[in-house]
Amino acid sequence: HMEIVRLLIEHGADVQTEGGLFRTALQAASDGGHLEVVRLLIEHGADVQTEGGHYGTALQAASHGGDREIV
Repeated sequence: HMEIVRLLIEHGADVQTEGGLFRTALQAASDGGHLEVVRLLIEHGADVQTEGGHYGTALQAASHGGDREIV
């Protein structure tokens, strides 16, 4: 996942684009336990406070995913 996300960001993808089940890429990565992707998204401006999606916030998604490092 990391290389795809990095490539998309390098080509201008907006890390705050919303849509789908998780609403943001940060929530999806948090739920999936993708620590390096979470870090990359935050480094590129992903808002950890964005609400909505299946879990409400990235913190709630990370908690559901069970990865302590992401939480």
